[in-house]
Amino acid sequence: MERRFEAYKSEIVFPFFREHFARLDRQVILVDTLQALNAGAYATADLQKALRGILGAFRTGKSSYLTNLIRRKIDKVLFAATKADHVHHTEHDKLAEILSVLVEDARSRAQFAGVDVQSVAVSAVRATKEANVKQGTDTLPVLTGTPAKGETIGTETFDGDTQGAVIPGDLPVSARDVLRAGGSDSDWQANSLNFIRFRPPEQQFSMEGNPLPLPHIRMDETLEFLLGDRLA
Repeated sequence: MERRFEAYKSEIVFPFFREHFARLDRQVILVDTLQALNAGAYATADLQKALRGILGAFRTGKSSYLTNLIRRKIDKVLFAATKADHVHHTEHDKLAEILSVLVEDARSRAQFAGVDVQSVAVSAVRATKEANVKQGTDTLPVLTGTPAKGETIGTETFDGDTQGAVIPGDLPVSARDVLRAGGSDSDWQANSLNFIRFRPPEQQFSMEGNPLPLPHIRMDETLEFLLGDRLA
């Protein structure tokens, strides 16, 4: 197994980094923050550990025209908390802040090297819509959409075609609230997110029959951060 692993690194991993990442000067790192939070303290701590070392795999630093002629460096890194459409928009800033806590060690090292780093909550394709429901005297925010086949809400299991509504719940104030549990999932799981998978929306068309853009969350801000200075 050791020989096979070393061969995998030398024959697959290292050439991929040399031929692909060596040409990059901007980097997007997609992080499934919600899935880790929903799985509990152990999974969140494991995600944080993985993120600590991830920038070590990339050549980061302030780049210029002259340095790019010799060897490119990644001078902008965007950590993106994916599936922002699976929580209410009022939780998006909190989601981005939680990701910032998880990557703060990596962020400090990258910024020290002159790298511009940001964290943002995004969704490349928005699969849900927001609504409100009355429950007694309270008004609760919900997400509506088409749950993927096999997903369950309460006692209902969905077939992949029927729409449903879910109360996603509140994110912790900070990832530190989860990590502070010392690896114990019991307290966090009692207040876990109601996180399920949704199918993407159906393609919509204009009156002329042209496909309309799919709904998204902050993809414009993402492109502005990564490419805005190049297009100015």
